[in-house]
Amino acid sequence: MRSVENALGMEIPVNAQYIRNMIMGAHAVHDHIVHFYHLCALDWVDIVSALSADPKATAKLGQSLSDWHRNSYQEIKNTQDRLKGLVDSGQLGIYGSGYWGHPAMKLKPEVNLLAATHYLQALEYQRNINKVVSILGSKTPHIQNVGVGGVANAINLDSPDTLNMEKLYHIKTLIDEVNDFVKKVALVDVAAVGAFYADWTGYGKGVTNYLAAPDMPIDSKGTEFALPGGYIPDGDIGKFTPITSFNDPYFEDNVQESIKHSWYDGEWTRHPYKEETVPKYTDWQDDGKYSWVKAPTFLDKPAQVGPLANVLTMFAAGHKPTQKYATQVLDTVSSLAGAKVGVGALHSTIGRIAARVIRCAVLNDTLNSQWSLLVNNIASGDATTFNPPTFPKGEQQGFGYHEAPRGILSHWVVIENGKIKNYQAVVPSTWNAGPRNGKDELGPYEAALLDNPVADPEKPLEILRTIHSFDPCLACAIHMVDKKNNEIVRVKVL
Repeated sequence: MRSVENALGMEIPVNAQYIRNMIMGAHAVHDHIVHFYHLCALDWVDIVSALSADPKATAKLGQSLSDWHRNSYQEIKNTQDRLKGLVDSGQLGIYGSGYWGHPAMKLKPEVNLLAATHYLQALEYQRNINKVVSILGSKTPHIQNVGVGGVANAINLDSPDTLNMEKLYHIKTLIDEVNDFVKKVALVDVAAVGAFYADWTGYGKGVTNYLAAPDMPIDSKGTEFALPGGYIPDGDIGKFTPITSFNDPYFEDNVQESIKHSWYDGEWTRHPYKEETVPKYTDWQDDGKYSWVKAPTFLDKPAQVGPLANVLTMFAAGHKPTQKYATQVLDTVSSLAGAKVGVGALHSTIGRIAARVIRCAVLNDTLNSQWSLLVNNIASGDATTFNPPTFPKGEQQGFGYHEAPRGILSHWVVIENGKIKNYQAVVPSTWNAGPRNGKDELGPYEAALLDNPVADPEKPLEILRTIHSFDPCLACAIHMVDKKNNEIVRVKVL
C-alpha cells in the first residue's frame, strides 16, 4: 500500500493516516500482550510450581508491586484452583508443552502464581484491544478497509452505519481499559521477571546494529511522525541516525538482500528493486545453502529489528514517553535486584522481552493521542478519508515501510504501465532469522545463540528463551506457493 503510494507520489488524507495509525497501534498492543504472556512468559514461569504457592502471600506480593485492582486473594485463589483442576485431570491443555520443573526455572511459587493469574487476565485485555482493530478495519485479522490512497471508512456523525462518535467513544473506552492493564500489570511483571533473571542480561546480545522505522505519520506527505525511527550501529545510541520521511534515500538506498546461503537460484546480493525470487532447493549445506530465508543487510551489515531496536532508536531520538517507560522498567528492575541496571542491559534476551512491553506502553499512549487528533480533525469539518490513485504510463518504483510488532517491514514495488513488474517484501523475521549474508556474517538469531547456557540438551529451554525473545514468524519470512497445487503440509487434529 505505502510502496504503491510512494511510487505514485501520493498524499494521504490525515483522517486516513490517523485511522491507519490506530489500527496499527491497537494491533501491536494486542500482539505485544499476547507475546509476553502467552508466547514467551512460560519460558520463565513454572505453571506447575504455582500449585504450591500461598494465595494470600501471592496477593500480598502483587499488591506490594502495583495497585492493580485484580491482584486480589479471591482472583488469585481462583486461578490456582483452575490450574489444580487441569493438573488433576492429567491434561494440562494450553499449558501442556512446557518444561515444568526445568533446572533453569527459578521463580518462587508465589511469583509463578501471580504471573499465571495475569496470564489468564491478559486473555481478556488482548481481546479488548483487538476490538479496536475490528471496529476500524471491519474485521481482524486481515482488515478490509485499507487501500491505495487511504481507507474505506466513511465518516458521518449522523449515521449509525459509518464511523461516528458512538463508535469512536467505544474505541476510547477500550483503549483506556487496556491502558490500566499495560501500565499496572505488564510493565511491573516484565520488570519482576527481569530482576529475578538478571543473569539473562548477559545472554542473547547478538547483532547490535539496530534498525527501526519512524511510524504513525501525522501529515499527508509522511514527513512528520508520532514515533521516530532510524539506525544505531554497534549498539552505540550516540551514533543514532534518523530516518526522516517516507522518501528518505538513507533508507531506500541502503537495504539489500543476499541469497548466498538461501535456497534460491544464484549467490547474489541485490537491492530489493533488482531482486528475483527463484526457488532452488539443494538440501542442507553446512558451508553453502541452508535456509529458505534471505539475508537482509543495512549499510552492508546485518541488523537486528523489533521492539528492542524500536525502543533504542526512539530513546536515542529523545522520545519522552519511551525514555519515561524504559527508565521506569529499569528502575523497578534495579530496586528488585538490589543493583543499578542501565540501558545497556537491554542488549540481551531479557532486554528484548522488556523492550516489547515498554513499546506496548508507548503505543497505548500514542493510541490516545491519535484518537484525539482524529476526533479534533473531524470536528473541524474534515471527513475526507481517500484520495483516488492515478497510474501513469511508463515505469515507477517505490518503497513503503511500517514498524510492525516484530520490527521494520518494508515493501518494494516496480510498476510498469499500471501493472506490477517486480514486488519484494523485506519483513521483520527475514531480518532477524536470516542466515549468513554474502560476507558470511551471522544473522541476529544465529549471533544471539552464541554462548547461551544449556542445562539439559534434551530440553533446550534456554535456546527457546532467546529465539522466543524475537517473537519469530517464519510464515512472514517465507511465503511458499506450489503452482501445481500439490499438498505441502497436512495438519491432523487429535
